[in-house]
Amino acid sequence: MTETDIWTIGRLLAWTTEYLGRHGSESPRLDAEVLLAHVRSCPRIALYTTFDEAPDESQRTLFRELVKRRSQGAPVAHLVGYKEFYSLRFRVTPDVLIPRPETETLVLTLLDAIASRPAPRVVDVGTGSGAIAVAVARQAPLAQVTAIDISPAALVVAAENAGAHGVEGRVTLVRSDLLAGLPAEAAFDVVASNPPYVTDAEMLTLPRDVRDFEPHLALRAGPRGVDVIERLIPQAAERLLPGGSLLIEISPMIRQDVAALLAGDERFAPPTFHKDPSGKIRVVHSRRTNAGAA
Repeated sequence: MTETDIWTIGRLLAWTTEYLGRHGSESPRLDAEVLLAHVRSCPRIALYTTFDEAPDESQRTLFRELVKRRSQGAPVAHLVGYKEFYSLRFRVTPDVLIPRPETETLVLTLLDAIASRPAPRVVDVGTGSGAIAVAVARQAPLAQVTAIDISPAALVVAAENAGAHGVEGRVTLVRSDLLAGLPAEAAFDVVASNPPYVTDAEMLTLPRDVRDFEPHLALRAGPRGVDVIERLIPQAAERLLPGGSLLIEISPMIRQDVAALLAGDERFAPPTFHKDPSGKIRVVHSRRTNAGAA
């Protein structure tokens, strides 16, 4: 960019799209639009009605800085401070996993599971930003949701998001390693989780913006990718009411291992698997049987 050129919105977007594409972005046009809309404090769609306008110098300076950081791998969600999920805006920080569209499959499956229950009790294990817990609380007004995370910093973010969406009265935040820290009498209709499920080997192949900027605590799950799930399944069996649902987000690569873990616990019925919009296996759903129930 030179000082003598007139950098209109249209030209900025075109140049930035090409630049970010050369620096490894998988969605360079979208990245450029989100960053510029953030700088201009406007919806993305508004950029298309102002292509011939030229941002002022302060906006161009801020935009250049954000583009530079994006080219170095910083996630767009960290640069703008939020991510859209289930048609809601969630604050995100480097302390939490950035919500992803495929996780909406977990929310949809959960809402189906509680549709016939009058006052469902749901626990979201590893809540992070609170995206799952808040989305469920917004869509199911009678649900009582417990949101668990081992990270105090993540719980601060989740609390902010629950407050921003007006569900803080129905989302109880708890610091715990999985379900271990809950009161002995706590029981639920649904245990849901988007746990760490990336294998040690896969960690090395993740995109830079994930591998270098998102919390490994929320991603990495040992050599087979099931270290956390292996601990969660028996804990969930202890907390679920008979007929209740265990819902776990997974990757297609660990489907068989997760199915085997569930098959090894007589307290769970054979699971069903649900695909995300891209056609990949994304959610495993198993119901608590009466076996082993008190």
